[in-house]
Amino acid sequence: MVLIDHVGSTSVPGQAAKLRIDILLVVPSSADEPGYVPDLEAAGYVLTIRGPDWFEHRVFRGPDTGINLHFFSAGCVEIERMFSFRDRLRSNPDDRNLYGQAKRNLVKQDWQFTQNYADAKTQVIEEIIARAQQANGR
Repeated sequence: MVLIDHVGSTSVPGQAAKLRIDILLVVPSSADEPGYVPDLEAAGYVLTIRGPDWFEHRVFRGPDTGINLHFFSAGCVEIERMFSFRDRLRSNPDDRNLYGQAKRNLVKQDWQFTQNYADAKTQVIEEIIARAQQANGR
């Protein structure tokens, strides 16, 4: 394990959030499933997303809790983007409110798949990440 951190809406005080905790786990290689999947499955976690085309992203659901474990490889650019977004929401009330309002509007709709809801948030997320990166001189 290289890093573990709390990400997602539940990691932002005051942010509207569903009852699911997102945890980011950075490993040397998320594609090396034999290195970590058997232990997680033995503990009752279920591999629900295998994304070889998107940064070798893997997601496990908890056995008896509302938890998502997101795995990425060390050095993946998405890790920094996740932290930029989370930290911007923690420090900027305007962006926190903008994101919260977008989520409240979207949750009123019926979604066939959870991923469709996630995709619908992309535009506002990208805008917030751009402002975070600009503020950090990137």
